[in-house]
Amino acid sequence: MRSSAKYIWWFVVLAFVGSFLLYETSGLAGGSSVTTSTAVATVNGEDVLLTNWQRAVSELEQQEQQRLGHALSMDERRVIEDQAYDQLVNDVLLRQEYERRGISVTDDEIRQAALSSPPPGALQSPDLQTDGKFDPAKYQRLLASSQSAAVRANLEAYYRSEIPRQKLFDQVSNDVYLSDERLWQIWRDRHDSATISFVSLRTSSLTDTAVTVTDAEIQKFYDRDKKKFLRPGRAVMSLLTIPRVVTTDDSTATRARIERLRAEIVGGAKFEDVARRESADSGSAVNGGSLGKGTNKGRFVKPFEDALNTLKPGEVSQPVLTVFGWHLIKLDGRQGDTLDARHIQLRIAQTDSSASRTDKRADSLASIAGSLIDQPVRFDSAAKVLGLTPASVIAFEKEPLSFAGRAVPGASAWAFSGTSTGETSDLLDAPDAYFLVRLDSLQLGGQQPLSEVKDEIRRRIAVDKRVEKLLPQAQKLATAAAASGLEAAAAQANLTVEKSKPFARVELVDGLGQFTEAIGASFRVPVGKVSPPVAANDAMIVLRVDSRTEASKPAFEAQKASQRGGLTQQLRQQRVEEYMVGLRESNKIEDHRVKVMSALRRQATP
Repeated sequence: MRSSAKYIWWFVVLAFVGSFLLYETSGLAGGSSVTTSTAVATVNGEDVLLTNWQRAVSELEQQEQQRLGHALSMDERRVIEDQAYDQLVNDVLLRQEYERRGISVTDDEIRQAALSSPPPGALQSPDLQTDGKFDPAKYQRLLASSQSAAVRANLEAYYRSEIPRQKLFDQVSNDVYLSDERLWQIWRDRHDSATISFVSLRTSSLTDTAVTVTDAEIQKFYDRDKKKFLRPGRAVMSLLTIPRVVTTDDSTATRARIERLRAEIVGGAKFEDVARRESADSGSAVNGGSLGKGTNKGRFVKPFEDALNTLKPGEVSQPVLTVFGWHLIKLDGRQGDTLDARHIQLRIAQTDSSASRTDKRADSLASIAGSLIDQPVRFDSAAKVLGLTPASVIAFEKEPLSFAGRAVPGASAWAFSGTSTGETSDLLDAPDAYFLVRLDSLQLGGQQPLSEVKDEIRRRIAVDKRVEKLLPQAQKLATAAAASGLEAAAAQANLTVEKSKPFARVELVDGLGQFTEAIGASFRVPVGKVSPPVAANDAMIVLRVDSRTEASKPAFEAQKASQRGGLTQQLRQQRVEEYMVGLRESNKIEDHRVKVMSALRRQATP
């Protein structure tokens, strides 16, 4: 049998991309220095060590780089860091919950699971497939092999983690049940339809918009649903940009390079191989430059589309210039309006001499600005010396920063990584520019205090009260419409009757919103009758139901079994997710990452 090393990889991967990871550590964060016993989190008194978090981040980062085919940016790495943190915290929470509930796993359960329920990585491994399908016999031979001790050890670790998790989640979600009546109502919500005529009375028509909102009302609104006022962190930064300006000479040099690639292909090289090696479009390059099958019209930018339309199957285009750079295009096949094509993209980049001049200027910027926390004025000095104008930008936590149509990679992740106000970043390198940022102010995310959202709440309540002021006018209109018809009553009041398209209960409808009183009335009021006034966002609505179509009972019965299976699985998953959210909210979790990262930065500063 071939070496079992390749199989070990699948099971190692599973250990890190599952719902939680196999790191059981403890220790206390000590002193002001970051050490091997420093904790990035404490869960009910149990520490999650920095070393374990870094190891988990490294593993996940390697997997993501293999998937994407390139090194991760700082922003992408920040996402990985959050994933690793959440997994490790969940691991501790779940292990504590197993102990509380008395959930355990036996050696026999592990053996049975390994034999009868191969993990996802094994099911997807090409080496355990025959004719493209998982082959149980190959899997059994792998387990029985004398060379597979490491595989069995990884399997045991996986199932020792997975089986208790499944037992717990079964306890949480096994009572989910959908009756026939509930399934029928869900079906009707999506397949009943109504068509209505309606008149909107909006707050913009009020002559008297004055309303009073008391502090007690604001407090009640805030207390009712504080989760509405969770906010991401917000960083205000100063930004300096040194663009990598490309010239006509740069474009000419890139064209010369793509012409050499075309000559290589015409000379016998496979287009697919050259695309994998050279194309800047990483999404298609891994597939030999394939753009898939589809219609050409409107699918690509016009110069690309025009060039593709002139090609015959098997033909390679001359170099094509678009806003994305220079391209070679190959048409693999054409069937009616459907085209199967490939391309090689080269972005227009600076030549070595141009890039050298830009690099020197960027190095000067970084050297003058420095990165000292207590000398933010050096940033301004650098801008003045190089004739650059700082721009004020705002970054939100977990969202990449963009400015003037350019992505500023890593700036947002840097600002929320324990950076101190006044600190200047290292030089940030992007394909089209160099960037330098200074953190001017930082507002941490999370639950916003009432003082921060009081004005927002006041505005929300005021809108509702203004809608209520429309009620007398709407009642008068409804009474007139019931007597003389909606159109006549609307004309008398100088209002417009709008007509809807057929819509279901769950749809978002223009002028009516989604899940509003107006939507409900459209399925409650008898056909041909006029409704009393009903609210819809910032308006009062008077409506008439013009027609209604009931869902088909035979169609419902025909799909009921599959509907029950799909919805039951969906609701069980939702129950588990809600359980995990509740578990995190009801336990004491202390996140030390910002403090730890800040300490690491201080330790690294000379």
